[in-house]
Amino acid sequence: MPRKSFHEELHDLEEVVARMGKATRQAIENAVRVVVDCDVELADEVIALDDEIDRLNHEIEEQAMAIVARQAPVARDLRLCWSVLFIALHLERMADLSVNMAKGAKRFCPVEPVKELTEHLDEMGRETLVIVDACLKAFHEKDLALAAKLPEMDDPIDHMHRKIFEKIGQYKDHESMEWIGNVLLASRYLERVADHCVDIGYRIAYLVTGEIHDGSNPSY
Repeated sequence: MPRKSFHEELHDLEEVVARMGKATRQAIENAVRVVVDCDVELADEVIALDDEIDRLNHEIEEQAMAIVARQAPVARDLRLCWSVLFIALHLERMADLSVNMAKGAKRFCPVEPVKELTEHLDEMGRETLVIVDACLKAFHEKDLALAAKLPEMDDPIDHMHRKIFEKIGQYKDHESMEWIGNVLLASRYLERVADHCVDIGYRIAYLVTGEIHDGSNPSY
């Protein structure tokens, strides 16, 4: 079998990141459904999917390090190799947050969910998937303008988390208080997922421009 070219290897590396991103997105989407619907069987699927996401993370690490060792890339190609390691780490942590949501639901379901809270969490889940899709697209297309929009896309998710936190106080004497507390945790996990997307956006900006961005200057 002929040896792959340098750019074929880089393309393959990006394809693994795309697969990992798709699996992570699915884990987040399913985890929200687990909490909203108290779907214990789906929780097991989220937990099982995490093993595949971890495997992809290790594959990315091995491929990136092998490319650096064999090809000695420079400039943007080198930034790509280091950036995929950074992005994969964030995706892996996002998947871990999904597992936390699923395990929490398994612990406290089945209960009669509080509809008002599940509706808020469902909305927050949909908004979180929007920023996840955007950060994955920004990486795939190396879209600096889209990456720069991620911090402002994070703002409504922060607002939704605060709204759920405020609503929780209305149910302090509710018989399903443990489940309600788990909804608050799930909300916090979704807020952290969005933060990871913002961090990925900063790394995309570095990949494209070669300049470090940390959020202190919102203009890329």
